[in-house]
Amino acid sequence: MKNQWIEFFYGRVTVKVSGKGLERFINVLTRNGLHVWQVKRHGTETITFKMRVQDALKIRHFARKADCKLSFLGRSGAPFLFRRLLKNSGFMLGAAAFLFIIFFLSNVIWGIEIKGAKPATEYQIRKELDKMGIKIGKVQFLVDNVEGIQRHLTDRIGALTWVGVELKGTTYHLQVVEKNEPKKPEQLSPQNLIAKKKAIIVQMFVETGQKVVDIHDHVEKGQLLVSGLFGNDENPELTAATGEVWGETWYKSDVQLPLETNFNVYTGKEKQKYALLMGNLEIPIWGFGKPEYKKYETEKTVHKLHFLNWELPLSYVNKTIREREEYLRAYSKQEAEQYALELAKKEIKSKLGEDAIIKDEKILHKEYKNGKVILAIHFKIIENIAVGQPISKETLE
Repeated sequence: MKNQWIEFFYGRVTVKVSGKGLERFINVLTRNGLHVWQVKRHGTETITFKMRVQDALKIRHFARKADCKLSFLGRSGAPFLFRRLLKNSGFMLGAAAFLFIIFFLSNVIWGIEIKGAKPATEYQIRKELDKMGIKIGKVQFLVDNVEGIQRHLTDRIGALTWVGVELKGTTYHLQVVEKNEPKKPEQLSPQNLIAKKKAIIVQMFVETGQKVVDIHDHVEKGQLLVSGLFGNDENPELTAATGEVWGETWYKSDVQLPLETNFNVYTGKEKQKYALLMGNLEIPIWGFGKPEYKKYETEKTVHKLHFLNWELPLSYVNKTIREREEYLRAYSKQEAEQYALELAKKEIKSKLGEDAIIKDEKILHKEYKNGKVILAIHFKIIENIAVGQPISKETLE
């Protein structure tokens, strides 16, 4: 037979024929469309050959006519292999179930180790992990990946400077760096307090040193505010001048804001897709076809699969497809001016200390050009203008 694979799927048997009319018997089979192959002679009155299972049921009466005796030596092919598998199905199912259980347990969270955190911070971390569903007994690929865990913990727990998350086998390892406690006040060397910028003094809190200016005084940048030198000229005493000198300062800000802005927003509709990733080959397992959304964004999360302590070359992929649409935001002139003013305030505050206060603002110039509102704004700020300046030997002389 030319195509042995087809015969394998049909099933085949090995037939032994004994008698004197062997050649006549083979010719009869061939004339009746019964295919035989691998015909071998064993002595003068015995041959063996292979044929299909369904044809073997038809040859007994041909053998009787040819005065031959038949016997079947062996069976092979898909039908018989399938029967053997069914006979051993209990063993096969048990082995498959065992491997599946091992594979499943290898992808379950069995430990969470946290290093470098104080007990109170560790309690907060474990509490946040529980909210995220990251707990012992949870399947790894049903929770966020390590980058998402790290980002979530850093955003939610203020005591953390940095947290590293690593998944080793079935255990999450978290390395924590907490924010340092405020440093104790350092011992200052003798110094003066001078103005860091031009201002009008509105309030003073002098802890040590001798003030040389007063409220409502106009001071220039670098001018002496509080002296660390006091006593007589012959025997001066030095100290580190400390305190706060609050002054009214001035800033100018230029800001532009388009009257119309296009931006993308999510509609709230989303679709989930799941797949297995092997190398560059992605095999979908749920969520087929292209999204029906005209415009969308896809968020892809990849989870590595494990078997015991080995990382498999197989990953579980979760894709979240979110529908988005373009939205035109248009401001009236009054709204644009107000929003531009708020943007200018945020920009100014980012340059100032935390305690600085915006006392007043005034629009110096307003213009509408090329679909934008353009503002020049003058701000009055109340801020601490005192900075330390070490007392040099030249000052003493």
